[in-house]
Amino acid sequence: MDEKIQKVLEEKIRDALGRDKELTILIDSFKEIGTDEANAFGHGIIIGRLYNSFYYQSRRVLKRNPTEQEFSEFIQLLKEHKNELKIIFG
Repeated sequence: MDEKIQKVLEEKIRDALGRDKELTILIDSFKEIGTDEANAFGHGIIIGRLYNSFYYQSRRVLKRNPTEQEFSEFIQLLKEHKNELKIIFG
């Protein structure tokens, strides 16, 4: 993955961790549908934001869509940070 894109994604992960209170409030507002569903909703928000950043930055920096290899590297980056991202959900 391009270094610039990886740096942006690392920053977005830190940003998500810094917004844990906002995300917790948002997730809690959906607890009435069930705790598991609300947590899945929260994970979806985070993953969606990161995927959007990955795709947008690939288009902006590289002037093209990401390749399958770059997408695989994006998935690997998410796996490397999964324990950090779990902190938001307790």
